[in-house]
Amino acid sequence: MGRPKRADAQRNEKTLLDAAAAVFVASGVDAPVRDIAAKAGVGMGTIYRHFPTRADLIIAVYRHQVEACADAGPALLASAASPHAALAEWIDLFVDFLVTKHGLAGVMQGDGFAALHAYFLDRLVPVCAELLEAAGLTARVRPLELMRGVGNLCIGAEDNNPDYDARRLVGLLIAGLRA
Repeated sequence: MGRPKRADAQRNEKTLLDAAAAVFVASGVDAPVRDIAAKAGVGMGTIYRHFPTRADLIIAVYRHQVEACADAGPALLASAASPHAALAEWIDLFVDFLVTKHGLAGVMQGDGFAALHAYFLDRLVPVCAELLEAAGLTARVRPLELMRGVGNLCIGAEDNNPDYDARRLVGLLIAGLRA
């Protein structure tokens, strides 16, 4: 166990992870590291100092986004106009996360991927459950069903087909839950 990182090092790492996530959403996990460095406003050496391999960076982005998604649920419930609005906003964040996640399976193999998937479920299923309960939708759909449904709709976005709009379809799914 190493000593805790300084506050500025934690901020730098968060900046790198946010930049990498944005680049991965736009260009996939195979995006050039120089694009991430440019987005973060740092040199490539800084990225490699924090994340020696692409796999290290992708895993860190994945965990960072899981935590951001988990933290967003309660915050959205406290600030959104309604529980339904909080659920819809959270699902939008979840879609961003899923888009970033594409390509992870190719980087991770075996137990590493299984452990990350278990971490994902442990952190996000309870948050989805809380949002569904607040919106009064637990009788209509279970959290894991909703998350899988959203995930399956996002898979079609991998083809970059302009005639396929995963966000629109996810929006229809969420609107259908309210009907």
